[in-house]
Amino acid sequence: MRHIGEQTADDGTDGKDGRDGKGGHGVGRRGLLTTGAAAAFTLGSVSFARATPDGDGSGERTETVRGVLPPGSPDYVYLPVEVPRGVRELSVSYSYERPAVPAGTTGNALDIGIFDERGTGLGGAGFRGWSGGARTEFFIRADDATPGYVRGPVRAGTWHVVLGPYTVAPQGLPYEVKVTLRFGPPGRTPAAVYPPERAAGRGRAWYRGDCHLHSWFSDGRRTPAEIAALARAAGLDFIHTSEHNTHAGHGHWAEHAGDDLLILTGEEVTTRNGHVLALGTDPGTFVDWRYRARENRFGRFAREIRRAGGLVVPAHPHAGCVGCNWKFGFGEADAVEVWNGSFTADDEVSLQAWDGALARGRWIPAMGSSDAHRHPDPVGTPQTVVLADELSRTAILAGLREGHSYVAESSAVSLSFSASVPASASASVPASGGRGGSAGIGERLRVDDGAAVTVLLEVTGTPGCSVRLVTDQGVLHTSAPLGDGGAGTVEWGTTPRYASYVRAEVRHPATAAGVPGRLAAFTNPVFLGG
Repeated sequence: MRHIGEQTADDGTDGKDGRDGKGGHGVGRRGLLTTGAAAAFTLGSVSFARATPDGDGSGERTETVRGVLPPGSPDYVYLPVEVPRGVRELSVSYSYERPAVPAGTTGNALDIGIFDERGTGLGGAGFRGWSGGARTEFFIRADDATPGYVRGPVRAGTWHVVLGPYTVAPQGLPYEVKVTLRFGPPGRTPAAVYPPERAAGRGRAWYRGDCHLHSWFSDGRRTPAEIAALARAAGLDFIHTSEHNTHAGHGHWAEHAGDDLLILTGEEVTTRNGHVLALGTDPGTFVDWRYRARENRFGRFAREIRRAGGLVVPAHPHAGCVGCNWKFGFGEADAVEVWNGSFTADDEVSLQAWDGALARGRWIPAMGSSDAHRHPDPVGTPQTVVLADELSRTAILAGLREGHSYVAESSAVSLSFSASVPASASASVPASGGRGGSAGIGERLRVDDGAAVTVLLEVTGTPGCSVRLVTDQGVLHTSAPLGDGGAGTVEWGTTPRYASYVRAEVRHPATAAGVPGRLAAFTNPVFLGG
């Protein structure tokens, strides 16, 4: 990560350490202009180098830093903190002003995190925690830390508080940071205990999961215990922890797993150009987020995710919030989160963009997750239902990677979807894992282009909904609404020449003319022909 040099005197500083003589740190306009589009700025140090404990080895010392970040500030501003020996706990609190802004203008939002004496280098060797804008204070010590932060000893050296000006008002962003060191014996760091990688399961079966959830270890408000209870109540077999930009919660889920609930670990890597799930990585894996698409660094971190055993899954790729829209392209994606939370126009755009890529021959398996943060966000709405050989991390990720899955709004919805040819027809065994003359979701039915193919969908749990069968030409079959029982069977005939793939959508009744109803479920495709 490049660092901008020390501030100059025309920034209101003394030109040496970036301080204004009043405890202030400012990022000056000249500093920004002379460094172009650099992604980070390092302020002058906050020094505790001469701080010593009281006679009994205890006591505390506090330093306060104030400054103003102007519009156009770098993505990350680093505040070095010189930590002496003998520190038991490091504590940080911060605040910033939120002046009124004109309509249509973004106001101030400032994130915060910290790196230890190992440095701020890209890759995160020194990473010790991130809370974004969810907390105004945090602490770190050997035996404990604020949720989102990594417990461990507070070693001597240069630490860095990292400020992330997410958005800055036209008036600038005045901030204040207080750093407190508490002296004393360091204590011991307990060994991390992670969730098991296998649960009892039902052998080869369809398993239901929610792969995008937030607890109080990032900006969620629920505890792991509460989320696990809600997952069981929603009929889920597995869940995935995906905190924003931190892995600190991985060691706090083991007691909530069980024979009936597999818990996978990972991260939601939240960059300024979109969010991506590092899904099912090895416990304790941290994935850095400090880069933009123009820096051409994402491939490195996608490879890191895979080396850690995980999947690369762009999340809510067409969301409208600042920094949420996915800008890195899909060349590294193992799957894509097409449906995020309650079905909205953003999800419809994601679905159509995914289908457009599919028609062009670019298939990335689709998923859906709740992205639940707090009450009343429902866990398991939607959920991805995946065919796996067992209820284990390896098997679930394999099923997701291969697209042997569909997405449903709840556990009340079940689908069976396949394509087949008559037993007398000539059909080779599908290379992707089908059986004889049939293929299921995510598989290919290898038959001649002119062969007659029967597509069959069986659905339950969707009263009043209609089924649409979608191909590379668009919607080619729409069923009548299902009855009050919500169960039905749809059969349709085609050939590979007419449809290179078929996928199913189950939709609620439309609420506006010319606009399809919201999804109740949809499948990944079944491919037809060679």
